[in-house]
Amino acid sequence: MSAMDMDAPVSIASQFRTSQGTNATILCCNCGAPIDGTTSAGALCYDCVKLTVDVSGSIQREATIHFCRDCNRWLLPPSSWIVAAPESRELLALCLKKLRGLHKVRIIDASFIWTEEHSRRVKVKLTIQDSVSEGVILQQTFEVEYVVANQQCPDCAKSYTANTWRACVQVRQKVSHKRTFLYLEQLILKHGAHRDTINIKEVKDGLDFFFAHRNQAEKFVDFLHSVAPVQSKKSQELISMDIHTSTKSYKFSFSVSLVPICKDDLVAIPIKLAKQAGNIFPLGLCYRIGTSLNILDPSTLQTAEISTPIYWRAPFTTLADVQELVEFVVMDISSSGVQKGRWLLAEATVARASDLGSNTKEYYTRTHLGNVLHVGDSAMGYMLTGTNFNSPQYEALEESNTYMSQIPDVMLVKKFYERKKKSKNRSWRLKRMAREEADILPKKSDQEKMDTDYELFLRDLEEDTELRSTLALYKAQQKAKADADAMSVMETDDGNDETPGIDISELLDDMDDLDIQDD
Repeated sequence: MSAMDMDAPVSIASQFRTSQGTNATILCCNCGAPIDGTTSAGALCYDCVKLTVDVSGSIQREATIHFCRDCNRWLLPPSSWIVAAPESRELLALCLKKLRGLHKVRIIDASFIWTEEHSRRVKVKLTIQDSVSEGVILQQTFEVEYVVANQQCPDCAKSYTANTWRACVQVRQKVSHKRTFLYLEQLILKHGAHRDTINIKEVKDGLDFFFAHRNQAEKFVDFLHSVAPVQSKKSQELISMDIHTSTKSYKFSFSVSLVPICKDDLVAIPIKLAKQAGNIFPLGLCYRIGTSLNILDPSTLQTAEISTPIYWRAPFTTLADVQELVEFVVMDISSSGVQKGRWLLAEATVARASDLGSNTKEYYTRTHLGNVLHVGDSAMGYMLTGTNFNSPQYEALEESNTYMSQIPDVMLVKKFYERKKKSKNRSWRLKRMAREEADILPKKSDQEKMDTDYELFLRDLEEDTELRSTLALYKAQQKAKADADAMSVMETDDGNDETPGIDISELLDDMDDLDIQDD
């Protein structure tokens, strides 16, 4: 038996000897090469068959795929929209489904060919096999070009059309500053809780989130309950009703109220509630807002946690907020040795910065900032002596013989850092939620106040490690700056500047497609 020709295609039978004899051999009618006459395709050799037969002739070489620029989804005919990354398996499957006649052949391989992103073209390289005749299988490789056409999906089209929403979540916080609301906005962005919204509108005291379905709004309300002390109410409005089928269409509204208390606010707890919460002194600072209110007594370092249901059962408001803080200068300070977590109890003598040079009046107080304050430092605090608070809770303290003598003259809140750099020099940024502006444009004074609140929130993130650990901070895009040369995010003018900064290791790199507010 003669050796087989290893270079011949597997689909062409070679001449070989058998026990009965030799197979019939004919010559190719095109090139004259000897071939097996029993398996030849039209008296042509394999090479001539490849030149004359096109197995991909019934497959289109150009097609169109549709892409929604608003939500970055692709149309999967007839009416489905899917999310697919560039050159992903999902996008490749979508491209193959768009080709007519591909089901008649066998697909061996399929891969993307690189194209410029802005060319709006997608190229796919295909390798297929098909049987020409009995015993003859051809394999062919070719390219298909897809044109990316923009088409708005129905969900995005609804967001630009009036009265298409089916559920609305109205988030409100009625306070003079929005630091807690800004914190909640960052939590929403970090966890992507707003992805199902078809529109976000800015209104007085908060935001309105619009959804196409009720279950999406209920999911969003559940998220708010899991991250913040809120109270929600539900209402519905009948839009239409089919009397023949008894089918009704409703619009649902969820009213969500944030507690009117923010971080570092001075609060007076009702005496009965203070006794139930661990017998804490009723006058204290709100040092953290989570799923509950966390109150600190700076004179003893005692803390109390007031859950959301208990607060809304007997709500109370703040006595003073951060806008009423007064700058004090530390004249003398001594540690008492009592420490609780990051706080160190100390006894301090302070004077108002505005009084220096005019009088020598000093105030004695006990503070939780013994580990950060030194003689000569400045601190921000509340002046209680000579201040009238319009609060029934505070009036109850003044009338009580037990608590009257314990009310301090000054309550320090935090250390004051002199800012030598403008906010635009920060090397980090936060995401901001894309929203529709209010129908009535804010006044210039209101816009300045919003910018001030946002600047105070950014400073809180720099000074409070625990606060910023729950949020996502991103590196700012700077043209001439290397990560290896960045020792800290906040640059200082000299080595004596103690302005707190954020390590570059705490920042994320992803800055693509973010709505960044430059402060």
